[in-house]
Amino acid sequence: MKMIGCIVAAVLAGIALGWMLPSFMITEVLDKVVTYILAAMLFGVGISIGHNRRELMKIKEIGLRILLVPLAIAGGSLLGASLASLFFAMSLKEVLVVGAGFGWYSLSSVLITQLYNAELGAIAFLANVFRELMAFVLIPFLAIHIGKIVAIAPGGATTMDSTLPIIAKMTDTSTAMIAFVSGLILTTIVPFLIPLLLAMG
Repeated sequence: MKMIGCIVAAVLAGIALGWMLPSFMITEVLDKVVTYILAAMLFGVGISIGHNRRELMKIKEIGLRILLVPLAIAGGSLLGASLASLFFAMSLKEVLVVGAGFGWYSLSSVLITQLYNAELGAIAFLANVFRELMAFVLIPFLAIHIGKIVAIAPGGATTMDSTLPIIAKMTDTSTAMIAFVSGLILTTIVPFLIPLLLAMG
């Protein structure tokens, strides 16, 4: 609960600061700050993974079964998105395309805007941003109360970068490695899956 509280407080503090700062400061400074901080966190996670050789051997023993994690996350994301079509005035194709971003809001929104329309691109951006924000809150809860592997799911494609540090902190080295592989695979799938779904009749 302490970790969840810190995450929520950090997000709220960021929103408040972003509201107060001039727009030129945000555009010039924020991207660099976020990139450097994320790089430092990922560097720390990398050291932790590389130091635990036993855990790396466990991952090697899992073999191709590790693919079940990203496949299950992708399937669950698309299934959840398809259920959303029952509650919103959107076609099945549209909700599946939004869900196929797997949390990668920057690329998915651009792809959908270019290949379909700007309105759905904006929806994809917001939906996948909210997914990433929710992942930061859900990962600690799931890791403690449900299971370490389950905690990988909310992050989707972001488990190879932005949500990897919190997964590493709340679980263990082997789970962090599985999360990285899962995020890498989902990230690779997104640029192919979105155009494929948009090509549906």
